[in-house]
Amino acid sequence: MKNKADKLFILLAGFFIANALLAEFIGVKIFSLEKSLGFNPANLLIFGQHLSFEMTAGVLLWPVVFILTDIINEYFGKRGVKFLSYLAVGLIGYCFLMVFFAINLVPADWWPGSNSAKGVHDMQSSYRAIFGQSNWIILGSLVAFLIGQLVDITIFHALRKSTGGKKIWLRATGSTLVSQFIDSFVVLYIAFGIGSDWPISKIIAIGLVNYAYKFTVAIGLTPVLYLAHHLIERYLGKERVERMIAEAADEELKVKG
Repeated sequence: MKNKADKLFILLAGFFIANALLAEFIGVKIFSLEKSLGFNPANLLIFGQHLSFEMTAGVLLWPVVFILTDIINEYFGKRGVKFLSYLAVGLIGYCFLMVFFAINLVPADWWPGSNSAKGVHDMQSSYRAIFGQSNWIILGSLVAFLIGQLVDITIFHALRKSTGGKKIWLRATGSTLVSQFIDSFVVLYIAFGIGSDWPISKIIAIGLVNYAYKFTVAIGLTPVLYLAHHLIERYLGKERVERMIAEAADEELKVKG
């Protein structure tokens, strides 16, 4: 724990997993982006579907996960990101399993009507509605997350190699844009194409709207990425940072070799 790099990895890992878990659980709420910002719904017509920017609340946190993925990729290499990605998927699965058991516990006799004065007449039903997400949605989210992470890792290192370690914005933002394009459609196809028999036109239409939001956010957060790199360099020192980046890049070459 005296090693600053180890402390940094633990800090990044903690935020990475916390945001991944929170995104899954708050994602049950669907919100209107336009109304939240004080605008009228866009009412876009895509493949015969009238759509606006109505998305899960989880999209508020996933951009943080993507930034953390790129930072960990930069300083700790492919193995660091893979380890945290697999760990996050395992912990999310564990959390949903524990929630399933909690939902099926028999409630105390006085609990169901404890908040009836506030308009909640059946706490058990409310608890189940909020935490009891569809198995297909859970599966789709986990598979899409893992595929997106693996694609992000691959493209990140490919861009770093092609640019000779320059242009942080290109490898970070580029890998995120490609991985999130895939993620946007995988989660919808599994959760609603397989799980609810949605037509492919509806999946594509909603996927494009979701990706438009993710694309915009990924571009907008580029300055945050540079700020994070600046703070890390100040914390670890320029020489240590350069050595870590070189070791992360060398790890990729060793794997290929």
